[in-house]
Amino acid sequence: MPEKSIPKLKVFPQGINVYYWGRGKGKTTAAIGLAVRAVGYGLKVLFFQFFKNPKWPSGERISLEKLGVKVEIHGAGFVGIWGDRKSFAEHQRLAVRALSLAKRLLASGKYQVVILDEIVSCLEVGLLAEKQVVDLLKLKARSKKLKAIHLVITGHEKYPRLAKLCDLITEMKMVKHPFYKGYLAVKGIDY
Repeated sequence: MPEKSIPKLKVFPQGINVYYWGRGKGKTTAAIGLAVRAVGYGLKVLFFQFFKNPKWPSGERISLEKLGVKVEIHGAGFVGIWGDRKSFAEHQRLAVRALSLAKRLLASGKYQVVILDEIVSCLEVGLLAEKQVVDLLKLKARSKKLKAIHLVITGHEKYPRLAKLCDLITEMKMVKHPFYKGYLAVKGIDY
């Protein structure tokens, strides 16, 4: 890669909006790494998951709680796969309720970093409308109090309207994963 000239650097004027997306592993992992870094600098962090069920094992949630991160889990599990017995309407009701709570927690100003893990995945399966997440990002942009908050969103697909409102976007591209050869998730690596 050729070297590019680096512009004169300055401090970013507000909280940064981060979008981790893609079919590859690493979106939640990247968000967790960001949370760990933020806590290391004394920032208050909210880690909010939309999809995963609180009953599923999660090494990352245990670690984050030990570090003092506020962890909120509001999913009912993955929609329509892996033995899901909940109706679509139930998943949708929980996602809408979770979004309402996430907005209240964001608006509280209590956290300097808010991670909305899997919120984009809710769009992908129709639990939330794209406009709802766009409105959340616009709310943050309009509020003097909320502008300073760093906000992270994750999911599998890139939505141009969301991307336009984000400052840092990283695509996770899968090259190879044992799951697609019929292997279960690996404890400590995948969960």
